[in-house]
Amino acid sequence: MLAKLTTKNQLTLPRDIVKEFKGIEYFDVAVADGHILLAPVRMQALDVNLAGIRKKMEKLGITPDDVTDAIRWARKKET
Repeated sequence: MLAKLTTKNQLTLPRDIVKEFKGIEYFDVAVADGHILLAPVRMQALDVNLAGIRKKMEKLGITPDDVTDAIRWARKKET
């Protein structure tokens, strides 16, 4: 199947391909070995309150000391 590249650099994907990804609006795009790779991305609601952020950090193993160290590193002036 062919996908057409428009003048606005958008790809028109064949209907038969799109039908395989019901409910998907976003795709992660990458280039590998001269090929364009599309991977479906399922968007999830992010719990944006402070408790949700702390829970996610705990799940990822990020400690308050990690955050302090990252801020210190980011603010460090280059000499």
